[in-house]
Amino acid sequence: MPELSHRRRLLVLAICCMSLLLVSLDNTVLNVALPSIQRELHASVSGLQWTIDAYTLVLASLLMLSGSTADRIGRRRVFKIGLVLFTLGSLLCSLAPNLESLVAFRMVQAVGGSMLNPVAMSIITNTFTEPRERARAIGAWGAVVGVSMAAGPLVGGLLVDSVGWRSIFWINLPIGLAALLLTWRYVPESRAPKPRRPDPVGQLLVIGVLGSLTYAIIEAPVAGLTSPLILSFAAVSALSLIGLMLYEPRRAEPLIDLRFFRSAPFSGATVIAVCAFAALSGFLFLNTLYLQNVRGLSALHAGLYMLPMATLTFLCAPLSGRLVGSRGPRLSLLVAGTAMTASGLLFATSDAAATNGLLFTGYVLFGLGFGMVNAPITNTAVSGMPRSQAGVAAAVASTSRQIGGTLGVAVIGAVLAGGVAGAASSMTYAASFTDASRPAWWIITACGLCVLLIGALTSGAWARRTARHTAERLEPASAQTAAGIKS
Repeated sequence: MPELSHRRRLLVLAICCMSLLLVSLDNTVLNVALPSIQRELHASVSGLQWTIDAYTLVLASLLMLSGSTADRIGRRRVFKIGLVLFTLGSLLCSLAPNLESLVAFRMVQAVGGSMLNPVAMSIITNTFTEPRERARAIGAWGAVVGVSMAAGPLVGGLLVDSVGWRSIFWINLPIGLAALLLTWRYVPESRAPKPRRPDPVGQLLVIGVLGSLTYAIIEAPVAGLTSPLILSFAAVSALSLIGLMLYEPRRAEPLIDLRFFRSAPFSGATVIAVCAFAALSGFLFLNTLYLQNVRGLSALHAGLYMLPMATLTFLCAPLSGRLVGSRGPRLSLLVAGTAMTASGLLFATSDAAATNGLLFTGYVLFGLGFGMVNAPITNTAVSGMPRSQAGVAAAVASTSRQIGGTLGVAVIGAVLAGGVAGAASSMTYAASFTDASRPAWWIITACGLCVLLIGALTSGAWARRTARHTAERLEPASAQTAAGIKS
C-alpha cells in the first residue's frame, strides 16, 4: 500500500467505519423490529432466531475466506463487491413476502457483509502501521458500534412505528452507495506479499461445524434434545470440528492457521469475542421481546429505554481505544468483564426488569462493559501478528464475534422458548417470560465472568511473550515489524 498523507489515512478510516456502521446498524435496527416481524409474518421464537442467525451464521462461515481472498486478489476489490452485495441484499429483504424469503435474503446480505468488516480492518491495519496510532484508529472503529447501538433502536423504532418494519432495510441503501463511491475514489488497493491459497475443504468443514451446531441448538426446544434429528446435527458438527483439527495442520496454507492460537493474547481475544458478543446478542434479544411483548411498549419507546446502554457503549469505546494504545488491553478487559458480570447478576438475582431504576442500572453496566471490550479484542487479535497476515487474523477476530452472536441468540432463544413452552397453562405470558428468562440471565452472567477471567489471564507478561514467539514462527523476517503488545 502506498504511503498516504495524514488526511488521506483519516478518510480511509472514515470509509471503513461506514462499512461497520452499515453492518452494525442493520443488526441493532432489526432487533427492535422483531416483534413487528413476528406479528406480520406469523413467526415463532425459532423463526425470529433464524432471522438473526441466518445472517450471523453465513457471516461467520465466510469471514476467513473473505479475509484471505482479499489478501490475495486485492482488499479494495473485495470490499467493493461486499458493498454491492450487502446493499442488494438489503433491498431484497425490504421486499420479502414471507419469513422464508426474509431469511434467504438475509443470507445474501451476509455474503456481502463477510467481505466488509474483516477486509476493512485489514485496510486499517495496513494504513495505520504505528502501534499507538493504530490502537486509536481501532478505538474510533469501535466507537462506530456505539453509534449504531445508540442510533439503531431509535431510528429503527421510529421507522417501524411510522412506516413499518420493511423500511429498516432502506437506510442501508444510501449508506452502501455512498461507501461504494468513496471507496472507488479514495481507498488504495493493497494485497498481502504472500497470500494464502484457497482451502475449499477447510471452508466446508467450518460451515459444517457452525451450521449443524446452530440448527441443533435452535430446533432442540421443538424437536427435543434426544431426537434423532438433533443428535444427527450435533454429530455432524462434532465430526466436522474433529476433521478441521486434523486436516488444517497438514496444509501448507490452511484456512485457519492453528499456529495463531499459540499466542495467548490472540487465543484470549478469540474466546473473549465469542463470550462478549454472545452476551450482547442474548441481551438484545431478551430485552427487545421483554420491552415490547411483556411491557407493551412501542418499538420507538423500547429503543428509548435501551438508550442508556447504547450511550455508554458509544462513550466508552473510544476511551477504551486510547487506554489500549497507552496502557495495553488489560485494564479495558478487566473493566469490561466486571461490568458485564455485574449487569447479568443484577437481572439474574432480582426482578430488576420490573423496576425502571434497576432496569436502567443494568443497561448502564452492560453498555459500560461492552463499550470497553471491543477495542482490546480487535487490537490484540491483529497486533501480535505479521502485517502480511492481517486479513486472516482480523477475519478470525470477526468470525469469533459472529460465532458469539450466533450462539448467543441460539442458546438464549432456545432457553427462553423451552421455558415459555414448559410454563404452566395458568401462568400469564409475562410471568412465564420472567421465569424462563432467569436461566438466560445466568448464561449472560457466565459470559461476562469469562471475559473477566480470560482477560486477566491473557494480558500479562507471559501472554505477551507467547505473542512474540508466535509472530517469529509465523514470519521471522517480519517479527521486527509486527506490532508489539503494550506492556
